[in-house]
Amino acid sequence: MKYFASLLANDMAATMDLSVELSKNVLTTNNVWMMLATALVFIMHLGFAGVETGFGQAKNTVNILFKNTITPIIGIVSYACVGFYLMYPGFEVPGWLSFDLAGWNMFWFSPASADVSVNYADGGYTYWTDFLFQAMFAATAATIVSGAIAERVKLSAYLVFTIFFVGLVYPLIGSWKWGGGALDEMGFYDFAGSTLVHSVGGWGALAGVILVGPRIGKYVNGKTVDKPGASVPLAVIGVFLLWLGWFGFNGGSVLSADPALVSLVLVTTSLGACAGGLGGFMAAYFSFKRLDLGMLLNGILAGLVGITAGADVITPGAAILIGFVAGILVVLSAILLDKLKLDDVVGAVSVHLTCGIWGTLAVGIFSTNPEHSFLTQLIGVLICGATAFSAAFAIFYLLKKTVGIRVSAEHEKSGLDSHEHGIRGYTIVFDE
Repeated sequence: MKYFASLLANDMAATMDLSVELSKNVLTTNNVWMMLATALVFIMHLGFAGVETGFGQAKNTVNILFKNTITPIIGIVSYACVGFYLMYPGFEVPGWLSFDLAGWNMFWFSPASADVSVNYADGGYTYWTDFLFQAMFAATAATIVSGAIAERVKLSAYLVFTIFFVGLVYPLIGSWKWGGGALDEMGFYDFAGSTLVHSVGGWGALAGVILVGPRIGKYVNGKTVDKPGASVPLAVIGVFLLWLGWFGFNGGSVLSADPALVSLVLVTTSLGACAGGLGGFMAAYFSFKRLDLGMLLNGILAGLVGITAGADVITPGAAILIGFVAGILVVLSAILLDKLKLDDVVGAVSVHLTCGIWGTLAVGIFSTNPEHSFLTQLIGVLICGATAFSAAFAIFYLLKKTVGIRVSAEHEKSGLDSHEHGIRGYTIVFDE
């Protein structure tokens, strides 16, 4: 009898050891995917740099590249200092304001106490991967603002804005849903950030566009004057890099390497992008009577933004419809902004704000989860929008009244590169 009891005990111990080993392997697999997704989201900053530089004028190339290079630097550091603990405070009772002081101390002074076991995040990834993945999202919100107000904003003012917007505004709003706050309790749904990242950045861009004002010569005698971009090929490369990065942006938001869900998300993401491109170029053709490459590119981005809120809860057919509508909306939005004399260099407001709102509301229409409500989605959009726009407007307004947010007319006309950086983005040297 003792012999059989011993065998049973050994079998149970072996089973437990096997279970522990399997859990570790699953954690490793999930964590590797999450780190890869983090890298894909990081490369999106190069995509943003390409799009903004390509659509911007050659005389401002270095200035644009400088902003797009320093934005993720500031974004990641400010998110490490404050944002991470504002965004994931661990609400005991879902609410609007909370801060995780214990997490702040662990990050900076007791890193060995960080949970990197299978118990953290349901075995999806480690504490450190969690931070880095979320930090990439935070920096993206500021990059959206950069493109809208390019070619006339003071670099110093933009950098100060980025610190406060990424460090405080974005994580506070994000905590209401992704941190387990009041919007999450309400039932609001935003899978990967159509509202929490893109619309928040879009509202910041709109506030900046209003307060900075249009570029000199953009609107003359009631007409909109096109300002040729520096490099169409660079803009195309930038869009494809963003599309590539979106596989990590949405695919990583599954927060594990779940093969079924990750696969579905990548399919709906790609179909949304394709349909957005179709909607964009068709709407542009009917509006402008030409095959507009710029609107084709922004249509792709519009479809990606639109699909982001519900990529995991919609069918492939719905993804095509959502993306196609987003492609049409981005064209109509761009036309409206020009009529209102709101100068957006890259179309950031139209892509990220207009289509971010549409994508979030679309969850309430097309979601396969019956608990998702259009009214709840609308309320969430309004709350996040009012907060993001008010905060961004206040930051820009204070900067405008103190240090100023716009370069001089002389510097704007001759280009920011030579005045602020001392070099030009495109230089041809002839041998004597």
